[in-house]
Amino acid sequence: MEVAPPLNSVHCRLSERSLHLPSHVLISSSSKSRGFRISFPTNTDSLKSSFSGAGALGSLKHYCQRFSIPSTSSLSSDRSYQQYVVTVRNDHPQNADFPRTYSRKEKKPFKVPIVEMRRAARERLKKRKDQPRKPVSPPKNGLVVKSLIPLAYNVFNARITLINNLKTLLKVVPVHACGWCGEIHVGPVVHPFKSCKGPNSSMRKGHHEWTNATIEDILPLVEAYHLFDRLGKRISHDERFSIPRIPAVVELCIQAGVEIPDLPTKRRRKPIIRIGKKEFVDADESELPDPIPEAPIIPMLTELPDSQTLAPSDDEEKLLLAEETLQAWEKMRHGSKKLMRVYPVRVCGYCPEVHVGPTGHKAQNCGEHKHQQRNGQHGWQSAVLDDLIPPRYVWHVPNADGRPLQRELISFYGKAPVVVEICVQAGANVPEQYKPTMRLDVGIPLDVREAEMVV
Repeated sequence: MEVAPPLNSVHCRLSERSLHLPSHVLISSSSKSRGFRISFPTNTDSLKSSFSGAGALGSLKHYCQRFSIPSTSSLSSDRSYQQYVVTVRNDHPQNADFPRTYSRKEKKPFKVPIVEMRRAARERLKKRKDQPRKPVSPPKNGLVVKSLIPLAYNVFNARITLINNLKTLLKVVPVHACGWCGEIHVGPVVHPFKSCKGPNSSMRKGHHEWTNATIEDILPLVEAYHLFDRLGKRISHDERFSIPRIPAVVELCIQAGVEIPDLPTKRRRKPIIRIGKKEFVDADESELPDPIPEAPIIPMLTELPDSQTLAPSDDEEKLLLAEETLQAWEKMRHGSKKLMRVYPVRVCGYCPEVHVGPTGHKAQNCGEHKHQQRNGQHGWQSAVLDDLIPPRYVWHVPNADGRPLQRELISFYGKAPVVVEICVQAGANVPEQYKPTMRLDVGIPLDVREAEMVV
């Protein structure tokens, strides 16, 4: 049994027998090029006849994404040959490494490195030199980007659909959560790995204490302050308890144009007037007619209580529900990523605090590593999608009805986001972007003895 290494490029090791080369074709390996070298006669007719149809090179082109043959010429004492160095690469990585988990003492990396940010700022200054100042475009001028309003409603409804469907799937798919740490396992039998890092984990020797998972365990609640005016003054430390906190995805949708009566926000109909770098005044809107309340562009869904969720009646209904849940998950993530390109989202580099707005708040409630030196202030930086919607990676169970996971074979198992793992165990197809970390092409040994024979 051979296990594919977690590399982005695959260099084929082919022999003359496996390639079914003709007798007049020579093959030799090259350690420098990390590929193999094939020598053909200079007669092109013989080359075409040897590799016509579904030949060796044609099959390599079929199975590999990149197939390059840089040619070099050489002469032999008996016969003239044309040499080729064939390198096979795959654009889609196999067995990709798991996402890195940072310790509480490490600061999160910047979305864009500091060097590149400074270089981009210098280029912008050069382009704007001796150029007239352009008008500020939405949403920096206080207006809403109208083209993104339908997308904001779709993201809001996708989140509600995801929550309602997960409540239903939890009745048929067993999901466990550790009572001491945030680890989750999907499957009828929990995993035996000693990976608990919660309180008193050393006394339990790293063993988990499993309980039934809830929707809050699967979708961690990332909250943010609700801003009545996204361009107004920053939230001070004394206002940290007087301003409501809502899910960060909901706040992003509200700033993008979603209207929720319980969460009012200021909607300007004229661009703001800048009087300084950080100072502005609102334009006079008295001559405009009073705004007429309009119905939502897309009907808004509501979250169902647990008492109204019923388990699927058969396997077909469960499969359709899993596919719909997976589509809602992808729609919410892709839509949020598009909204984050226009509406800035900040995250603390030391703690999971998220703020939706151009600048972070001033609440001094950061309690992570060395917060005393910062007086509890957050280290704001640009957020990525995983900061807004944590994927929560869990161990992938190849067969829920088969053998359970074994502690000695941990290096052969893959991981997937908990929502994806629940949908896959419910019968949904695995999306392409999650296959590298799930390691679906890795053969799992039956026992430790067989694992030791793997090369």
